[in-house]
Amino acid sequence: MKLTQEQQDMLDGKYGKGTAYAMKIQVAIGESFDAERMVPITRAHVALSNQEADLWFAEKLLSAGAKCRVSPTVNPGFCLSFFKSRDMVPPEFADLMQRTHNAYKALGAVLSYNCTPYIDTNVPNYQEVIAFSESSATPYVNSVWGARTNREGANSAFCAAVTGFVPEYGLLLDENRKGNILVEVQADMKNDYDYHMLGMMGKKIGNGIPVFVGLPKHISKEALRNLGAELNTSGAYGMYHIVGFTPEAPTLEAAFGGKEPERKVVITNEDLQAELEKISLEGNRKIDFAMFGCPHFTLEEVKHIAERIDGKKLEKEMWILTSSHVKEMAVRMGLDDIITQAGGFIVPDTCPDQPCWGHLNGKVGITESPKCAYYPQRRGIHFVIRDLDTCIEAALTGEVR
Repeated sequence: MKLTQEQQDMLDGKYGKGTAYAMKIQVAIGESFDAERMVPITRAHVALSNQEADLWFAEKLLSAGAKCRVSPTVNPGFCLSFFKSRDMVPPEFADLMQRTHNAYKALGAVLSYNCTPYIDTNVPNYQEVIAFSESSATPYVNSVWGARTNREGANSAFCAAVTGFVPEYGLLLDENRKGNILVEVQADMKNDYDYHMLGMMGKKIGNGIPVFVGLPKHISKEALRNLGAELNTSGAYGMYHIVGFTPEAPTLEAAFGGKEPERKVVITNEDLQAELEKISLEGNRKIDFAMFGCPHFTLEEVKHIAERIDGKKLEKEMWILTSSHVKEMAVRMGLDDIITQAGGFIVPDTCPDQPCWGHLNGKVGITESPKCAYYPQRRGIHFVIRDLDTCIEAALTGEVR
């Protein structure tokens, strides 16, 4: 792979050991994918982890003098102030989160602690070359905004933020962004929840870049977020196209680059129902809690919940995960008061796959997100999956039908 003089100087240590470590990793990735050169990035998002291995890597580069050239936004761990004040997190895990915070602050990251930066805090332009990790982020920025990133891991995105470069391969190249699977959606797509279930069709769709036809003309940002999140829960997708909707698919011909699809897949209501039965606990049961916000909820979704429970009392606790800026807007608008008075919580900067949820071990929750139901299973937390309004009603009554 050919390097510029600046890039070679980074690799040789002229910009410090930390930058050299990062560039060495970037070059190795590029060579493994036969990249011919490195190209500059203008944005990054790091799916940080407040666990020992990822924290070791961040602290190693920091101790070697690394600093981010491109300040990345970062994924959530858990909100220290919220959970420590309620004595909900063991000291050893609080220490890991504090160390993570300190390391990324010193490295020059934007401490957003939000898994949906592509909606409002780190939104790329069309064809902008970026380095995004986070499973819901890569398909959104590639597909909806038409930006260009590979499916970066947390560490490779971090290295890109430190060096300001990525190897040019994969989805950064025009020829690799064309669809090869035609997905005809015959299922009824009535609300945002249905896009969660459509995304869970990854095994049926198979490897490649899907091109969706048969979807409504108007699709919300929340629905698009859900689709990408679940495509990367049920499979591994860097991008997709929606004909007549996403910027690189004005027509079917454009989506496929003038070629014929390699295969065609049809998705029906029966497919979605069959998948739900596989991944969800059975209904007609009592629940212990409701959890929303994987990926993080938007202000509009928080407002919808507040309107549904205004003046009522929740039978079971409700946890709504979102960004700190949405939380702040909810406070300003009085939505936080409504939800708190009903017995719920708007929790900023937090992911469901975190040790702060230890009190839910062995309990049964309800959520509208298959991704939310998937991750906490390893912590002994299991879910019924239903549409959002059914979940809200279950939290009010204490049971789901």
